[in-house]
Amino acid sequence: MADRNSPIGVFDSGVGGLTVAREIMRQMPEEKIVYFGDTARVPYGNKSCNTVIRFTRQIIRFLMTQDVKAIVIACNTATAYALEAVEKELDIPIIGVIHAGAKTALDATINGKVGIIGTEGTIRSGVYTRVMNQMKKEVEVIGKPCPLLVPLVEEGLIHDSVTDEIASRYLSELKGKYIDTLILGCTHYPLLRSTIARLMGPEVTLVNPAYETALELKQILTQNRLLCEQDQGLSDKYQFYVSDLADKFTDFATSILPGQVRESRQINIEDY
Repeated sequence: MADRNSPIGVFDSGVGGLTVAREIMRQMPEEKIVYFGDTARVPYGNKSCNTVIRFTRQIIRFLMTQDVKAIVIACNTATAYALEAVEKELDIPIIGVIHAGAKTALDATINGKVGIIGTEGTIRSGVYTRVMNQMKKEVEVIGKPCPLLVPLVEEGLIHDSVTDEIASRYLSELKGKYIDTLILGCTHYPLLRSTIARLMGPEVTLVNPAYETALELKQILTQNRLLCEQDQGLSDKYQFYVSDLADKFTDFATSILPGQVRESRQINIEDY
């Protein structure tokens, strides 16, 4: 049985999962978090399914050495490709970011036309369509891969004319489909929320799965009696690990999580 005072493990291909970690911090401020960003191998969206599953297993093995009580796959591509393969291998709760976002989108749509932007891997997997059609058969799901957005975010080009131009080209196709709801189907994309909202217009509701995933995690921890009993006030409550470029990650993470990132440590993930 896991210790309720143990940390929650959160991982992503890079910095995007920080949007999920941020929501967990807001929803459950007493919880400890161990975050891993696979900065040496980002992006995952152009990798094969087998490769992403291998990466995911390595990261889970590392997180288990940190005695985590639950794991959040804060990456849509890894959720789509690896969650089903790894969840039966663990004796602690593990969740991804797709189910919560899909459910929220279905609750939000009025005309039944839901757009999803994500990496090539996430869109190619068709996982959002499958999940939403299981919940509501008549919904129409229109996917659009946006492969250049992750590298732009990783480079810190969040408010940049180049990012605006690329996003505009991607989103113009969806605007012609008359969607009224758009899922930000990559955890990097909430960092571009203001740009996407401006380009899509006020008539399109944006769904950020990070927020909903944090709520789902809280519910699962409660059900399993794993919620932290009290804030332990530790100076190292949040720990950050990466597979490359620790200083660059720290600089970026500090802008997303002001005051929460003391340092990032680089590990060789291939050792796990």
